[in-house]
Amino acid sequence: MTKRLERGSTEINKLCPGGDQAVLKGLGKTAPDLANYVLEFIFGDLYHRDGLELKTKQMLTVTILATLGNAKPQLAYHINCALNIGISRSEIIDIMTHIAGYAGFPAALNGVNTAKEVFAARDEKVLDKENETTKE
Repeated sequence: MTKRLERGSTEINKLCPGGDQAVLKGLGKTAPDLANYVLEFIFGDLYHRDGLELKTKQMLTVTILATLGNAKPQLAYHINCALNIGISRSEIIDIMTHIAGYAGFPAALNGVNTAKEVFAARDEKVLDKENETTKE
């Protein structure tokens, strides 16, 4: 394992435990080089850089992906990561609202819809865990 890949695994796992393995599993057989580039460059280089705090980097990532308008799976993933590191739901919605003024209402509305889907999926997981606990 290269130093960059090792750093990338560490950084992505701060956002989403097991994230490195999810990238390798999701892309590994079909596009192993792309999986390595994601881990080495995006997480091993960009996320590892000094200068911006992790929360700021994640808020920027959510903003950029929502603004692109064509990266829904990546946006959903990074909204989940944002929530994992303490960015609140209201902050995510505030990001989408701010996007409306610069990237347009379609990008903001699509971002809000993706956020709503992520919030609902997370809420369902919590309910499932609560139901399992009450059954015991």
